[in-house]
Amino acid sequence: MTTDSALLSRRRSHSPIAYSASPLDRADAVRGDPARLAAVMAGEGARLLRLDGLAPVFSDTGGLVWVPLSDMPGGPQGAELIFLGLDAQGHGHFAPVVADLAGSTAPAAADLRRLLDAMPAADLAIYGGARSLVDWHARHRFCARCGSATRLAKGGWQRSCVNEACGADHFPSVDPVTIMLVEHDGCLLLGRQPRFPAGRYSALAGFVEPGETMEEAVAREVFEEAGVRVRDVRYVASQPWPYPSSLMIACHALADDRAIAIDANELEDAQWFTRAQVAAALAGASDALFEVPPPSAVARHLLEWWMEQAVSV
Repeated sequence: MTTDSALLSRRRSHSPIAYSASPLDRADAVRGDPARLAAVMAGEGARLLRLDGLAPVFSDTGGLVWVPLSDMPGGPQGAELIFLGLDAQGHGHFAPVVADLAGSTAPAAADLRRLLDAMPAADLAIYGGARSLVDWHARHRFCARCGSATRLAKGGWQRSCVNEACGADHFPSVDPVTIMLVEHDGCLLLGRQPRFPAGRYSALAGFVEPGETMEEAVAREVFEEAGVRVRDVRYVASQPWPYPSSLMIACHALADDRAIAIDANELEDAQWFTRAQVAAALAGASDALFEVPPPSAVARHLLEWWMEQAVSV
């Protein structure tokens, strides 16, 4: 596996990959110590993230809205609060888990995505982590082992079964997803799903399954979705994706031919595009053959990365 560190340095000079680079210190030593966590919660600077279900409440400038933790209705005592971390001043930041909240595995609605795309990068990173955690808690109120209720533990980074005969601990996890550019003789294979906006094409993607490596997942997904065999898979970058809680693993691979056999259950279409056609799409040219993903998607960073270098075939 080859890591392209140049991509990461270039991205630092532009903008961070969306939902990454949170300014909060996760402070594992605090969340694992009930006394220290209680002290942070009682601190004057402790803040609570305002949420509308799983969506953020937006400020007038498009950022997150925070209120003093002490202003929480009913107070923090007895409420389920997730400890998101400490800011540079050591103030605790928390997110609430509302009792009647139902989790969601659906993608964010288009209107919400547009607002999130305009959110300041640091706020977006905090929100992404908070959303994943709040959603996980909403969907894991009962023990998967015995069916008993669970309670929040370790500042929200764990849930524990209340049944003493079971006592199972459950932890938030992420689902690895490969997202890959497939290249053949200077052209890229891109596809579109039926839910995409009209004209949009993107990198192929799919979940890593049990018992396979990242490279194997790339090869399997590309063949299953488009009937194309790939080789020489290399890692490029990654992105946390909170819908509901995935890690997008961006890769590049080479194909030996361009024969396509689409799985209609996965893709609506798949095509090969030249470097000039990709450049026109990234530039938003009026005669572009397709629309690229938004800047918040790691697929967009992959396309920009590919245009910035000469890939050896």
